[in-house]
Amino acid sequence: MAETTMDTLLVRINELAHKAKGTGLTDDETAERADLRQQYLKLFRASFKSQIETMAVFDKDGNEVTPKKVQKLQRAKGLRDN
Repeated sequence: MAETTMDTLLVRINELAHKAKGTGLTDDETAERADLRQQYLKLFRASFKSQIETMAVFDKDGNEVTPKKVQKLQRAKGLRDN
């Protein structure tokens, strides 16, 4: 089976949302919607965590002010030399 992406999950979640507003959902569709939402949140959190772990923050003077916790994570993953 192909890898599920956030976009494919959103398409189906939106289809179910439109049906819920119209004719309503069956019990199976309600369970499917809950499962799809959980999968979407899992992918969203993983994506967000990846973005945070690779960020670098600089102040207006150009000095790096990336939080120490993020720097430590980046060093552990080999993303940072210093």
